[in-house]
Amino acid sequence: MTNRRIFSARENRKRSTKSEGLLWSVLRANQLCDLKFRREHPIGNCIADFACEVIKLVVEIDGGYHDQIGEQDIEREKTLRSLGWDVIRFSDNDVEQDAEAVARAIAKHLQLEYSFKKRYSGGSGMKAVRPSPRDRPV
Repeated sequence: MTNRRIFSARENRKRSTKSEGLLWSVLRANQLCDLKFRREHPIGNCIADFACEVIKLVVEIDGGYHDQIGEQDIEREKTLRSLGWDVIRFSDNDVEQDAEAVARAIAKHLQLEYSFKKRYSGGSGMKAVRPSPRDRPV
C-alpha cells in the first residue's frame, strides 16, 4: 500500500459526506452483526467507502459526485471483485432516509440475522453514554 493511497484515504475520511457519516455511525465499532468495518479503506488501487476485511465485503454509497463518474465506479467494482471482494451499493438518498434499513439490507445480503448493538463508549470526541446502574440487569 503506497503512502499516497493512505494519505488519500485519510483525506477522504476528513471530508466525508452526510450519507457516509450516517452509515458510519451504524457500521462502526462492530455494531452491525458484530462485523468490523473500516471506512475509506485502501484495497489494491481503490479506496472503498466501507470495507469488512473478514468477509471481504465492500459497501459503496453512490450519489453526488458518483453520478458524474459512473464508468469509473464500474471499473472500480470490477477491480474489487477481481481481488475477491463482494461489493454492495446504496444510494446516498437511501442512507439519508433510513440508515437502519441499509444496515438491514447489508445483513440480508450476507445472509445474516440482523443484529445491532448500540455503542456505549464515546470516542472521536463524543461524550460516553453508559447505562445508569438502575438500567442494568440485576
